[in-house]
Amino acid sequence: MTHAAQPPVGLDELESLMDRAWLAPERESLDGWILRSAGSVTQRANSVWPAAAAPDLDAALGAAAAWYACRRQPVVFQLTDRPENRALCQLLDRHGYSRQSETVIMTAAGPGTVPTAAGMGTVPTTARAPHASSTSAATAPRRVEIRMADSPSEEWLDLWWRVDGRGGVAERDIARSILLGTPSVYASAVDGTGAVLGTGRLSVLDCWGGVYCMAVHPEFRRQGLATAVLGSLMEAGRRAGASRFWLMAAEANAGARGLYERAGFAEWGRYHYRQAPLRRASSGC
Repeated sequence: MTHAAQPPVGLDELESLMDRAWLAPERESLDGWILRSAGSVTQRANSVWPAAAAPDLDAALGAAAAWYACRRQPVVFQLTDRPENRALCQLLDRHGYSRQSETVIMTAAGPGTVPTAAGMGTVPTTARAPHASSTSAATAPRRVEIRMADSPSEEWLDLWWRVDGRGGVAERDIARSILLGTPSVYASAVDGTGAVLGTGRLSVLDCWGGVYCMAVHPEFRRQGLATAVLGSLMEAGRRAGASRFWLMAAEANAGARGLYERAGFAEWGRYHYRQAPLRRASSGC
């Protein structure tokens, strides 16, 4: 396994950047912990980030449980694998919190470590148009253009939500508010009919670029679209002053991690989520 050279930034700062790039619409600080809620849309935006050690772990856990009970949500922690979280992990073990969603943090440190998107404005693909029949003329090679914007189009949202979303219209609207909470650039892989076949988002914060929302239409995967979207985002990030980049990939998604490694990323750290056992909802507010 390859690991990125340690960037000149502490894990505390990188965790803060990751939080700022995906802001929950409701958040509160409690004894060094950041409690986040977004109507249960995405785990990160509905989890506790222990940004600092709470002076009394038992009391802080009880207060966090009460805060989420008022919102009829389970208590979920996002925990980076680091020694400072060991005591909290042990406490959550005693309370029966499950461990889930193992995630790899990957970074590309320094300019020039990843290929630019030069020449990626159009991408040849032989995939069929979405829902095209096997006899359709759409099986002929087609060109896909990478378009950049400072906000997500409805077509961008439709594809990303189809691939990664959970829920209906109300949940998608919450997801949109999370996206728009941090100024970002949005990349769309668009074919000649105007259909969006791939998406990506980049937030530039403190000379770092955070890559999010990488998604490709199921019928167009392994055609180079994700590589082109990522290259275009990173080129835009460099123009905006980013010299280092981060992204997250599910530990189980070897294909995605391989793609990012080929683009110059390497593992820098990991995090996972811990969720409280399901109990009867009780607001107590």
